[in-house]
Amino acid sequence: QVQLVESGGGLVQAGGSLRLSCAASGRTFGRFAMGWFRQFPGKERDFVATIRWDGGSTSYGDSVKGRFTISRANAKNTVDLQMNSLKPEDTAVYYCAAAAFGSGSHDAHEYDYWGQGTQVTVSS
Repeated sequence: QVQLVESGGGLVQAGGSLRLSCAASGRTFGRFAMGWFRQFPGKERDFVATIRWDGGSTSYGDSVKGRFTISRANAKNTVDLQMNSLKPEDTAVYYCAAAAFGSGSHDAHEYDYWGQGTQVTVSS
């Protein structure tokens, strides 16, 4: 069992930055691929970024490439999402997710555990 808790969301002006953090419980965190997704009102969750269990591989959604960076610290059981050059269209609830298998997927159905989400609001 893995429990995930996101933090770091908030209100920021367009062009600004935020850093989201996800703290995971459980001694097997280092074996999980981790991902960040976001959800707009009335929509399904969209893929943002994923990182392999060892941090050796990352992948990003097209809309955030070059602006967002995912990283992890297995010794601390954390995965972060650094978000730069934020746009109003980045406004969403952001979720951290863990996948017991695979090296990181863009498909939300491949993830086994989810956090409760954190709101990010970007004002114009």
